[in-house]
Amino acid sequence: MDDQTGKMARWDADALRTRFSLALSDMYRKEVPLYGDLIKIVNDVDDEVVRQRCQTPHSPNFPTPETTQQVLPPRHRLERHGAIRLGTERELRTIKRLFAIFGMHPVGYYDLSIVGFPLHATAFRPVEIDALDKNPFRVFTTLLRHDLLSADTRAFVQKVLAKRNLFTDRLLELIAVWERDGSLTSPEADELLHESLHIFRWHSEATVSYDEYKWLKAEHPMVADITSFPSAHINHLTPRTLDIDLVQQTMVEGGIPAKERVEGPPRRKCEILLRQTSFKALEESVRFHDESGNLVHGSHTARFGEVEQRGAAVTPKGRQLYDTLLATASAEASRTGADSDAFDQILENTFQRYPDNWGELRAQGLVFLRYKATPHGLEELARLKDRSPSGAMTLSQLIDEGFIDYEPITYEDFLPVSAAGIFTSNLDVATSVHIREAKGDRSGFERSLGVAVADEMDLYRRLQTESFEECRKALMLGEKLEA
Repeated sequence: MDDQTGKMARWDADALRTRFSLALSDMYRKEVPLYGDLIKIVNDVDDEVVRQRCQTPHSPNFPTPETTQQVLPPRHRLERHGAIRLGTERELRTIKRLFAIFGMHPVGYYDLSIVGFPLHATAFRPVEIDALDKNPFRVFTTLLRHDLLSADTRAFVQKVLAKRNLFTDRLLELIAVWERDGSLTSPEADELLHESLHIFRWHSEATVSYDEYKWLKAEHPMVADITSFPSAHINHLTPRTLDIDLVQQTMVEGGIPAKERVEGPPRRKCEILLRQTSFKALEESVRFHDESGNLVHGSHTARFGEVEQRGAAVTPKGRQLYDTLLATASAEASRTGADSDAFDQILENTFQRYPDNWGELRAQGLVFLRYKATPHGLEELARLKDRSPSGAMTLSQLIDEGFIDYEPITYEDFLPVSAAGIFTSNLDVATSVHIREAKGDRSGFERSLGVAVADEMDLYRRLQTESFEECRKALMLGEKLEA
């Protein structure tokens, strides 16, 4: 309901974020029909996985597709992540202001120079547990690193991008209103969504000539993609699945041009971090202008269909083990000249050293967990009334006795090597050696952004601590409780 000024009495960023992600999804489905086919595959796979998990002798067909959403977390079928590429500091700062209206904040720094891309990035996403549970929509947002371009290319890129304006005047007005008032009227919120879509829409007419496009592409395909078009066209919009291997198999069997392998950790009983695959980028018709102003027909490859399977967020110790094992597997694959299938086998063998049991993962401090008091624990507390059920029990003992349960905290972020694996397979380009030898520039990125990015490990640690505090208060545990 709006107040007397016409502004919404309670600003609901979560609801607006969901409307925004659904609008983007509708737009992208129209632009890339194969995306709609991918969503159907994901939904069918998830229906089958849930049916298998819920089968009993008395209900062999439960659940039906209509009831699958009752079994899955509410966020699951809504969940998407998008990706855009920006060219200037102004574009990055303005997109930060826009995403703030949707309750999305910059988390993490990603240095893509390590895999030969002249880019660095952050992920705009919700950070509070309630917001994540409602809709964890996230946008992986890269910024072109001008310092990694050759002098001539850098000068040309800066000249072209200085003329580009991703944001309509009306959108900038609405952002300013929200920043001033902390709210918008319902019609203004509708306008905001409409104006925002222009940023992400595909344009088939380039802002550079065909020769200029080819010259930029020779420097790096990412430079051409960012510089040659009037929008920051969204290049993929990724759904989440329960079984990415089955999605990959279904894509191949259906004749969809899937990439050769799934990126990320191998398949496990206790999934960790992020696994990703995609169908290959589309070759799309583009109109260029020549020096005489005539239209020249060419093509551009940028947009593709990605799918992901998310597992548990790992602790710094867990991430160090993951990175070490991944490096070991990669070195072995390089030494033996392993193909895609052989690499997957090497990866699976190497990751036998990573515990695949939630109890062991918790005991070794490898994953972040959300703790909760059990009905049994609360009942026992009520029965004992004036004293804690824990006595001098440790957290592990409380779990063993059934007072506290836990579940893994979902990994909400990204893996640079996996992202590069997706990008490279879709661009069909060798990574640049001189860029790989560059160093990350987090401080430079944060200067461009105008704020420091949040540390994802700190966010997961806070979520774990908050859940533990809720258990401690609910069960009236002592202030000091040993793990």
